[in-house]
Amino acid sequence: MHTRELGRSGLKVSAMGLGCMGMSAFYGARDDAESLATIDRALELGKTFLDTSDTYGPHTNELLIAKSIKGRREKFVIATKFGIVRGPGPNDRSINGRPEYVHQACDASLKRLGIDVIDLYYQHRVDPKVPIEDTVGAMAALVKAGKVRHLGLSEAAPNTIRRAAKVHPIAALQTEYSLWSREPEDELLALCRELGIGFVAYSPLGRGFLTGQIKTPNDFEPDDTRRHWPRFQGENFHKNLDVVKRIETMAAEKGCTPSQLALAWVLAQGDDIVPIPGTKRRKYLEENVAAMNVRLSAEDLRRIEEVAPKGIAIGARYPEALMGSING
Repeated sequence: MHTRELGRSGLKVSAMGLGCMGMSAFYGARDDAESLATIDRALELGKTFLDTSDTYGPHTNELLIAKSIKGRREKFVIATKFGIVRGPGPNDRSINGRPEYVHQACDASLKRLGIDVIDLYYQHRVDPKVPIEDTVGAMAALVKAGKVRHLGLSEAAPNTIRRAAKVHPIAALQTEYSLWSREPEDELLALCRELGIGFVAYSPLGRGFLTGQIKTPNDFEPDDTRRHWPRFQGENFHKNLDVVKRIETMAAEKGCTPSQLALAWVLAQGDDIVPIPGTKRRKYLEENVAAMNVRLSAEDLRRIEEVAPKGIAIGARYPEALMGSING
């Protein structure tokens, strides 16, 4: 596994990371034993960049990561996030970027993870009620205190990123990016390159849809939140499935899986982009890592552009209640 530097931060990570959210939340039943085995296999394959958040579970994903890295912490780059506060109900959710909360959240994550320092600490969502200068100022204090090495933002708007970078260097912006979520191409990718910020692409497989494994909405487990998201509902589902079928055809011609084609496309968009496909199974982890060996020619990229042009996906990225918290 090659490494990539996140912008000009000096932080080097495996060229493909591992999104750990689905191991503990949102995407159906947990299987901690298989999830831990998946992280073990990721380390064997050189995929050492682990992505988690205090809201996954909540909290249970950080505890799972703690079990996995115990006794070998130095082998991993750990990224976690704060800012999305979960309440007692399944839909209870708020955003908190207040400086005092930043410090509380960091201390709690350090304790759950069982580590002394977080390699990359993101604000998970921007709090519209708190100036970004105040939030990032508190995050910078964590760096000064030795609790955090590098700072990141997630789903932040261009102007927010510029203001944040004036307070403290931002190592990474994490935003959804895939063949069916190409909004970062409008402005964010160019801005990150201008400011020397790395780009971490979450959901590079379209929340699993680009794998070709999901044929009907019933393929989701009953408690899988994707059942309720616009792109996976009704006519949207079937129109989006047509796009996946075209990607499947091209992947077959290329001698790879749809997942590998989709990941190879993201990797080909720039050496400063690090995708973090999530999985809780070794089988899919190995399939994803093998995408590093898929080489796309200029002609391949042209054909992919024809098959999946920008804006091809039907439906919003998130349910309406959550759309207000992105691009903050």
